[in-house]
Amino acid sequence: MIVDDSPLLRRWLRVVLEGNRRLVVVGEASDAQEARAVIKATRPDVITLDIEMPGMNGLVFLEKLMRLNPLPVVVFSGVTRDNCETTVRALMLGAVDCLKKPENGTNQRLRDNISRRVFSAACSRLQLAPRPRVANASVPAVRHQGHEPILLIGASTGGVAALDTLLGGLDPAGPPVVIVQHMPGIYLVSFSQLLDRRFDQDVLLARPGMVLAPGQIVLAPALGQHTALVRRRGQWETRLHADEEGAKHCPSIDQLFHSAVPYARDVIATILTGLGQDGARGLKALRDAGATTFGQDKDSSTVYGMPRAAWDIGAVERQYPLAEMPQAINQAAAKHRARLVRTRQ
Repeated sequence: MIVDDSPLLRRWLRVVLEGNRRLVVVGEASDAQEARAVIKATRPDVITLDIEMPGMNGLVFLEKLMRLNPLPVVVFSGVTRDNCETTVRALMLGAVDCLKKPENGTNQRLRDNISRRVFSAACSRLQLAPRPRVANASVPAVRHQGHEPILLIGASTGGVAALDTLLGGLDPAGPPVVIVQHMPGIYLVSFSQLLDRRFDQDVLLARPGMVLAPGQIVLAPALGQHTALVRRRGQWETRLHADEEGAKHCPSIDQLFHSAVPYARDVIATILTGLGQDGARGLKALRDAGATTFGQDKDSSTVYGMPRAAWDIGAVERQYPLAEMPQAINQAAAKHRARLVRTRQ
């Protein structure tokens, strides 16, 4: 079902979606009131939702929908600053995916990507249970420059809500965190700003040569560059490098994970909900080199694509429900510190 106040966009989107043999558009609506009636009459498997609607805006409509009649939703949004923050809030409320509204025409690759992601959303698992804050491991954050562990996270479809849960349960003074979340770069700016306001940690986008510190969360920017790690004089530093090989995803989870392989014994890495296989091979290389590796389990994943790909090739040491993942990470970091203390005594 398509919800958008623009008749032109509704017609265009209907053509795009029905170009995929797996999809049928069962109804359209131009505002929230009409949408409620069409949902009741057609019982759609997935909804595409315009955030900027007259009357009740898309965010308020989404919040009511998820509370009263939860359905998979793909948000369509413009790219102004206000729209981007609203879109990220929609993803935190439970929307499965977000797509930018088309500008100046579209090509077949873009059309195929839209229909593929809408179909994937229709097949996704909604994760709408209350997200408990997980108690932090009661272990003092002992600082030993040169061997502070680092936490690497990869996520895609469903990852915004998953990261909101995961990051909220981490030790605020714990190891630095580097994240690759698949989403358009302009949304990542709003996402980092929302997380920075939400959590005690400092949340920001990676820059070239950034020195990472405990209590910091860094998101890989989507600037046509990959984010990588090096360790110099005992400190973790970020590097950005061009996508010379034309990777399917940029930034790439695999690229981040592979860059940390030389330091694997000081790495905790986890793969969260997402469509596709990005991160699986990099996670396997990390595990083989001695890293601690976790994966989100099937039942708590919105899309069990990336975690499954990693699990199937033996890249994941243990799978956890999302609600249990923060405690597992906190305990792994505490274990790393305890091991370091023993070796220095």
